[in-house]
Amino acid sequence: MTTTATPAKQLGSDDYSLSRVPRDKRLGFWTMLLQWLAQSGSISQFTLGATIGVGMTFGDAFLAFTLGAVILEVVIFAIGLAGMREGLATPLLTRWTGFGRNGSALVSFVIALSLVGWFGVQNTIFGTSVSAIVGGPSWMWCVLAGIAITALVIFGFRWMALFAKIVTPLFFGLVAWSVISTLSEHSISELISSPPPGEHLPLAVAATAIAGGYMTGAIVSPEMTRYNRKGNHVLVQSAASMILSEYIVGMTGVLLGHMVKSNEVTHIVLSTSGVIGVAIVLMSTAKINDWNLYGSSLGVVNFFQVVFGKRLHRGAVTVALGLAGTLLSAVGIMTHFTEFLSVLGVAIPPIGGIIVAEYWVVRRMRRPLDDTRAAGTLPAASPTWVPLSLVIWVAAFCVGKYVTVGIPALNSLATAFVLYSVLGLMGLVRSYGTSTLQDETTTVPAPAPAGVR
Repeated sequence: MTTTATPAKQLGSDDYSLSRVPRDKRLGFWTMLLQWLAQSGSISQFTLGATIGVGMTFGDAFLAFTLGAVILEVVIFAIGLAGMREGLATPLLTRWTGFGRNGSALVSFVIALSLVGWFGVQNTIFGTSVSAIVGGPSWMWCVLAGIAITALVIFGFRWMALFAKIVTPLFFGLVAWSVISTLSEHSISELISSPPPGEHLPLAVAATAIAGGYMTGAIVSPEMTRYNRKGNHVLVQSAASMILSEYIVGMTGVLLGHMVKSNEVTHIVLSTSGVIGVAIVLMSTAKINDWNLYGSSLGVVNFFQVVFGKRLHRGAVTVALGLAGTLLSAVGIMTHFTEFLSVLGVAIPPIGGIIVAEYWVVRRMRRPLDDTRAAGTLPAASPTWVPLSLVIWVAAFCVGKYVTVGIPALNSLATAFVLYSVLGLMGLVRSYGTSTLQDETTTVPAPAPAGVR
């Protein structure tokens, strides 16, 4: 039975959570570029750079960041371009790129759990940092930040894009002022040529930290690229994001690590205490955490439609997830889940490997997408089960988790890509059953709010 809910009764924007983003709703180059750049810098990225700088020379650190950036850019472009072409977020895209309808529910669950978990962890870091700067209980700051970010994400991508237009220049301007004023008191050439002050860090370990740390973000890049208009925009914008994140923010962190001979450089970035220091931490958290919450909401919507046959509105899901993550961060529980979230970080890259293999190499399951792309509609049906894909996913996860050579996230991704490509081209990856969209309970989503172009 099909039920219809009026837009007036719905909260926020559904943001095409279970449909293609129409071509006329895509956003312009500069708006999307600022969204990409908003993901490029955070306080933790300076700390990562400093950690690498403590154990490597400036030149070796540059090689490590280059390796990590190239790996990430290849993954982002391969998956993000698929998202742009189809106008689909990762959870929905997986129905026709290797996992089938039921497999996409499992993918959605893993992605949603990981992202909402990191939302809580980032919120905890925010509360602790602001409490240290200006005082007050950390739980109070966790609650305030969680509510503010949830309120933003409720209204969807366009409001997040507007927020990025305001926050991104301010964040980098304030951080640049703080960092440059500190580095100006030292000889940059001496810092560049100085030996690493700590124990030697192997190149593979450094590249693992760089590429692995953002691999989940790379896998869910279609959440953003589905709003892009052109494929070359995806390439240029994601490359600009990598340059800013790895070469400017990361390598600045290396210099700071050489300067203080430690990875404890947060106090430098936040040396402007008081209101400005709080603003830097807030903006750093908000522009990363809004995407954690947004991606999680899309995953939950797809999960509930597949498993329970219920079409949830993304805005309402955002409220539930935001309140849950905020509450858990306020009571200090989320910090105990970081190891579990790191395990999920190894489980997510194989999803990307299978998507890329099916969409760009095997290209059998994606044919319904090709047939309906021009019309801007979804295929009338999708495969129900693809058992071998789940086997490949588990095998790739085990490689990433237990093989100690190389980069775990890359190992698991590459394993999934190779296995699926080979077995798919041999005709061994087969789907079982067909699920039609008419079988799913749906509601009419509220139209996306007009706004940013």
